[in-house]
Formats: sequence, structure tokens, C-alpha cells
Amino acid sequence: MHQLAFPLLVGLIAIALAFDYLNGLHDAANSIATVVATRLLTPVQAVAFAAVFNFAAYFLTVAFPGLQAVATTIGKGLIDKDLVTPGVVFSALIGASFWNVVTWLKGIPSSSSHALVGGLIGSGVAHAGVSSIQWAGLNKTLIAIVLSPTIGMMLAMLVMLVSSWALHRASAHDAEVRFRALHLVSSAAYSLSHGLNDAQKTMGIITVLLYSTGRLTGPFEVPHWVAISCYVAIALGTMTGGWRIIETMGGRITKLSQHQGFSASLAGSIVLFGASALGVPVSTTHTITGAIIGAGAARRASAVRWGVARGVVIAWIITIPASAAVGALCYGVTTLF
Repeated sequence: MHQLAFPLLVGLIAIALAFDYLNGLHDAANSIATVVATRLLTPVQAVAFAAVFNFAAYFLTVAFPGLQAVATTIGKGLIDKDLVTPGVVFSALIGASFWNVVTWLKGIPSSSSHALVGGLIGSGVAHAGVSSIQWAGLNKTLIAIVLSPTIGMMLAMLVMLVSSWALHRASAHDAEVRFRALHLVSSAAYSLSHGLNDAQKTMGIITVLLYSTGRLTGPFEVPHWVAISCYVAIALGTMTGGWRIIETMGGRITKLSQHQGFSASLAGSIVLFGASALGVPVSTTHTITGAIIGAGAARRASAVRWGVARGVVIAWIITIPASAAVGALCYGVTTLF
């Protein structure tokens, strides 16, 4: 247990919520890229729509407490929670936030989730060595880096195939009307699943901070005020929007029809709901990018701008090492004070 003055504790919680806000801003593209690219909603309508469903995920966790498993993985499944200190939490958040800002300025749809994982691993190892790593939690997170976009891509192609067969007798006009409605519903589901998985990462960080300072005791459990604060922060971030990333996600990788937008959003939401139930802090960015590629490739492989997609993948690979390095460096600086 580490003693921490109340004002410093409040400051650390504020930094965590700022990261959550930045997560929403950075990942707004995940929720709204398809509806903006297909002109189903205007950008302003889209961010408001996504923010509402981001926050609505809180009520899902109230109804189904088992869906808070991602917060548990972040809080005690990556670094031994008994070794976590306020300095580790601070350094992890700085490492993750630094990488988020860099990729946001460059318009690169990298993973806020994996930036936080990298920052936490880097600062945790700098503090207590490699033995502090909880390999079971880290391994399933690393496996998800590969599986989430792959499954998202395959599911999007499957949804394209099944929905094309289901509406093969419909006229082009009727099919367009139906896919517009279905796309709106699937986008709502994706925004809900995005909020569900992503807000929990900050919930886990704040909760382990409270345990490490003796403010909470007993079994690892997220307080309701922490959950509400995190869902509000991510929803506000989504309202702000990350327009450069939206351009990459919604138009530069592939041009989308309403049919493809529906397929990508539905496939992405299935992956994220499944990951949340399993407690895997999966990347919403990886997932929806894979689904968009799958929806585009289902029509023809040449519809996907593979050069852009390749650049996105490279950013994914270096996210955890880069944020881990910044987290470790930041922790080293904190030890000087």
C-alpha cells in the first residue's frame, strides 16, 4: 500500500479521465467512420449518435456485471496489482497519452487500448522488473492483436455474403433503403460495444490506483462512480471527434456502400461484445479496420487500398513497444523526484 495525499490522488484520477477523453476523441472514427463515409449521417449527427451509445454501455454493465471483465484484466491481469504504485499508474497514462497524441496528429488509426497496455507494461517493468508481468493476461491481449482484425474481416465478408443472398430478389432501391436502416442499427451496436470495451480500460486503471493507495480493499471491484465518470469522459471525447482519423478509416482504406458499412459495423460489434464477455481488452481500431477491409474485399480485392492498410498495420505493431518505452522512461524520471 502506498500513501498518497488526497489532492495528488485526485490529480491522478483527473489524468486518467483525460486519457479516457482522449481515447474517445482518438477512437471516435471507430464508431462513426462508416456512417460518415456513406453519408448516412452528417459528422455532427454521427458523433452525437456515437457518444450517446458509448455512454449507454454503462447500463449494460449494471445489468450484466460480468461484462466488466475487461476492467479486471487491465486492473490486475497485466501487472501484479500488489506491485502497482501511483508512479506506475502516472507513467502508464503518460506513455499511452503521448502515443495517442502522436498518432492523432498524424491521422493514424492506432490502438488507444494497446497504448495503455504498453504504457502499463513499460512502467510496471521499470518499477518491479519482468516478474511483475501477468503473462496470462498479456498473452491473451497480444493474441487478440492478431485475432480481432482477422475475425472482424472474416465476419464482415460472411455478413456481406449472407445479406446479399437474403436480399437478392429486392430491387436496387429497396435494398438501399433496407441497408440504410440496418446500417444505422449496426452502427449503434458498434458504438455500444466500443464504449463497453474501451471505457473499462480507464476504469481498471483508476480502480487499481484506489487499491494501491488503500482507498479500496477486498475483492477487485469497480466502484459505480468510477464507471460513470469513465463512460462520461469517453462519450465527451467521442463528441469532440478525431476528424483526421475518420478520413483514413472512412474513405482512404476503401470506399463504402451502405451494404458494406452495415456489414463492417455488425461484424465489428460482434467481435467487441465477445471480447468484452471474455475480458479481453481488444483494440476497437484493429477490429473495425479489419471489418472495413473485409467488407471492401468482399466485392473485389482491388477495392481496398492495401498501401494505406499496410501503413495502419505497421502502426499497430509498434504501438505497444513505443508506449512501453515512453512509460518506462517516464517512470525513470518520476524516481528522481
